[in-house]
Amino acid sequence: MRLGLIGLGRIGAFHADTLSHLDEVDSLVVTDAVPAVTASVAERFGAEPAESPAALIGSGVDGIVIAAATDAHTALIKAGVDAGIPVFCEKPLSGVVDEAVAIAEYVHASGVPVQIGYPRRFDPAYLAAREALAGGELGWVHTVRSTTLDPAPAPRGYIAVSGGIFRDCSVHDFDSVRWVTGREVVEVYATGSARGDDFFAELGDVATAQALLTFDDGATAVVSNTRYNPRGYDVRLELHGTTDSVVAGWTESTPLRNLEPDTSWPSDKPWTFFMDRLTNAFRAELAAFTEVVAGQRPSPCTVDDALAVTWIAEAATLSLHEHRPVRIDEVQK
Repeated sequence: MRLGLIGLGRIGAFHADTLSHLDEVDSLVVTDAVPAVTASVAERFGAEPAESPAALIGSGVDGIVIAAATDAHTALIKAGVDAGIPVFCEKPLSGVVDEAVAIAEYVHASGVPVQIGYPRRFDPAYLAAREALAGGELGWVHTVRSTTLDPAPAPRGYIAVSGGIFRDCSVHDFDSVRWVTGREVVEVYATGSARGDDFFAELGDVATAQALLTFDDGATAVVSNTRYNPRGYDVRLELHGTTDSVVAGWTESTPLRNLEPDTSWPSDKPWTFFMDRLTNAFRAELAAFTEVVAGQRPSPCTVDDALAVTWIAEAATLSLHEHRPVRIDEVQK
C-alpha cells in the first residue's frame, strides 16, 4: 500500500522510520511545513517528498498518518475523510472542544475509518491487563492506579499552548483506564500543584496533578502525573480486583530506587524518554493502521474514544479550578 505522512517533527520522523520498515507499505510520501525537513526525511527513509498536505493526499495514497501540530488536526482529518481514505491522527482530535465534537460528527457521517494515536493500547502489558480483567482473572476491579511521570517539563512555549496537564498528559492515563477496564468515567475530582517553574502558575497550569475518577460501576481510579520526575519516565498501571492484582510497567527499567534490603530490583538504566518506554507500542499502532487501511479491522481507537477522553480532561480541568467533583455529563456538549 501507499501511505502518506504529514508532519515530520520528533514523532513524525519516528513514524517515518516505522512506516518505511513495514512490509505492508510499498511506498511512503512525506510532507512538512518546513520544506528542508521534508527533503531531509524523504532522503533518509527513501520516501517521496510532497510540497503540501493537499499534494500528498492527491498523490494516490491509500491512507494518511497525521503527526502535525495540534491546531492542524481537524483540517487534515477532514481533508483525508473528504478524499475517502483512512486516517491515523496523533492525539488530540483538537485543542478546541467544539472543534473536536464537530470533527467527530463529520467522521461519523463520512463512514471513513479514523484511528487516533493512544499507543498504550498497544503496549503488551497493558493489553495483557485488559485481557486478564475481561477473562475474569481479577474478579471485579475496585481500584485502578495509573501513572505518568515525566522526567522534566517541556519549555514554557509548549506548556502555554498545551491546554494544561490534564488535556496534554493525563489524557493518556484517561484513555488507558477507560480502555483496560471497559468502563465509562462518570465523575472526576482533581487537584494539583504549580510548585516548580514559575511559568506553571503564570499560565494557570499545574506541574503535578492527581485525578480521582469514578466509573459507572462504582470502581475508582487514581491518575497521578507530574512534570518533575528526574529519575526517569514512569508509566505504570495497576488493577486491583477481588481475586487478583496485576501491574503493567514494572520492569528492570522502571525509574524507582528500591530501598528494600537485599533487593537489587530494578537493576537496569531507567527509562528517560517516552519513546524508549513505548517504542514497540508506537510501532504496533501503525502496524494496526495498515490493517485498517487494508479493510482487515475497524479502527482500534476511534474518534468516539478520543472524544470520551476529551470529556474526562475537561471535567478534570474544571474540577481543578473550582475545587469540586465534576460529573462528565456536566461538561458534555
